Amino acid sequence: MVLSKIASESDISIHSTFASRYVRTSLPRFKMPENSIPKEAAYQIINDELMLDGNPRLNLASFVTTWMEPECDKLMMDSINKNYVDMDEYPVTTELQNRCVNMIAHLFNAPLEDKETAVGVGTVGSSEAIMLAGLAFKRKWQNKMKAQGKPYDKPNIVTGANVQVCWEKFARYFEVELKEVKLTDGYYVMNPEKAVEMVDENTICVAAILGSTLNGEFEDVKKLNDLLIEKNKETGWDTPIHVDAASGGFIAPFIYPELEWDFRLPLVKSINVSGHKYGLVYAGIGWVIWRNKEDLPDELIFHINYLGADQPTFTLNFSKGSSQVIAQYYQLIRLGYEGYKNVMENCQENARVLREGLEKTGRFDIVSKEVGVPLVAFSLKDNSKHDEFEISESLRRFGWIVPAYTMPPDAQHITVLRVVIREDFSRTLAERLVMDIAKVLHELDMLPARVKAKLVMAGEAATANGSDSASHHKTDREWELEVTEAWKKFVANKKNKTKGVC
Repeated sequence: MVLSKIASESDISIHSTFASRYVRTSLPRFKMPENSIPKEAAYQIINDELMLDGNPRLNLASFVTTWMEPECDKLMMDSINKNYVDMDEYPVTTELQNRCVNMIAHLFNAPLEDKETAVGVGTVGSSEAIMLAGLAFKRKWQNKMKAQGKPYDKPNIVTGANVQVCWEKFARYFEVELKEVKLTDGYYVMNPEKAVEMVDENTICVAAILGSTLNGEFEDVKKLNDLLIEKNKETGWDTPIHVDAASGGFIAPFIYPELEWDFRLPLVKSINVSGHKYGLVYAGIGWVIWRNKEDLPDELIFHINYLGADQPTFTLNFSKGSSQVIAQYYQLIRLGYEGYKNVMENCQENARVLREGLEKTGRFDIVSKEVGVPLVAFSLKDNSKHDEFEISESLRRFGWIVPAYTMPPDAQHITVLRVVIREDFSRTLAERLVMDIAKVLHELDMLPARVKAKLVMAGEAATANGSDSASHHKTDREWELEVTEAWKKFVANKKNKTKGVC
């Protein structure tokens, strides 16, 4: 949901050039029109406005899939009118969802016996999956505390300060204290030692991130598991682990198969993953898998029969489309282990090309790690002349959407740019992005406002060194002439370089 507001009092109607072939009157912007309009006009009006959206393929801020094969697109359109919740009406769709749950559970090394069914559910995304996993932990903890005759009104959850905002939502919506391990310079994920120190009797779980949103780094779930086992032995507690593998869950099994982060670790009780990220499905699908049935309290599961048969359900919403579930099943059987491995290795290789290209400029420090989600997070070595936010804004002229952001506490003084490498981001695009970043840096270096700032800095440096500089005493007119001259040189250089180019 987006909180909406009226942009301005005067901007109250919508006009369309081409739609005037069908309708001449303007439409109200924030009220339903009184009369119907031709379908062609409605299409053209909306299409004209959508032209101003960014290009999804060039949106390097997003982890979400922006390309699928035409055959999968067709399957999605063919099933777009099916309601996922109507299990009795659409039993095959339900079966495909169950197959996906079991495939993903096996991928995460769930301890399943032969012919044993995995415990999990498809969700709208990892946000809903995390809400469901968190509720299961909270209810299990409450039941345990009630049985022991202890207070159960102050649950908490331990995470790193680098968690995605959905964890803050869970804590606020369901009244759970969020205890965050602060970050430090050069270490931008949760420190497992500090996390375990923060665990107490009221901790419902520790949440580890397999693929930090900030820099793609995998947290050390194995070390966290080992430390927590020791603490549980000392205290008699049984504090579990949830792994937020929204980004990394469809990466680690294919390119880091020896990495222990999943159900191979005994304290990992549930895992969420985003099918619409590196699961390679369009936005709208996530998954949460539990280790076994005992980790999902029965009282959280609802049984309904008014859609034709008894149907167990554990979701926050009710109705939703079936298309993404079907698309996920398509990708799993279409690509198989080999196909996913090829895609992830290709993404990793393109991330390497981009990282090396940025390093060659000599202007950036690379903040991301080579082991992790295939993305490149980087910051300026020197941001005294221009900062990462200016680079982000300037890149939009070339169509690129590259986010700039500050790190969470206690590393909020670090500003970072981040490029997510998805399946549809080719090596050619990586090389082009490096070229455009170099252009942006050159242009920012030559901007008139920056020229004046540089001159002031040079004057201050000269004064500090005892030189006879008159820069502090220049009049506004003198500054204006000097800046104008620098700007003329900049424009002349641009013209000379583009001479003869159409």
